[in-house]
Amino acid sequence: MTTQLDNWNTKENLGEVFDSSTGFILPNGAKRSPDASWVKSERWNALTSEQKEKFPPICPDFVVELRSASDSLTELQEKMKEYIQNGASLGWLIDRKNKQVEIYRSSQDVEVLNNPTHISGDDILAGFVLDLISIL
Repeated sequence: MTTQLDNWNTKENLGEVFDSSTGFILPNGAKRSPDASWVKSERWNALTSEQKEKFPPICPDFVVELRSASDSLTELQEKMKEYIQNGASLGWLIDRKNKQVEIYRSSQDVEVLNNPTHISGDDILAGFVLDLISIL
């Protein structure tokens, strides 16, 4: 998942890609580490070097959470809403157990896709398509 996002970003060079080892401090003070995330270059470059080294005080523009067997779906859905409320433009909750993807967008209702083979990055990640065959 992160590799596919990173491959797209390497070609487009529009931002920075992060995996689950990167934590962010959201505007509401919450510390979150999405499974994959992306921040637009201009927003990332506005941070100081010190801010980039630890938990950057920024909400990613795009986040992905992958539900594991032990994850509560309700808790992940609340986390996705929190990302959107704190500035994320697009979020995907990939639920392997139910073979669904929930798409979160600012100012829109959640869209649920059943057993999709791929998903596109909308205008936020123009041209990015995540292949879900090996994920779901």
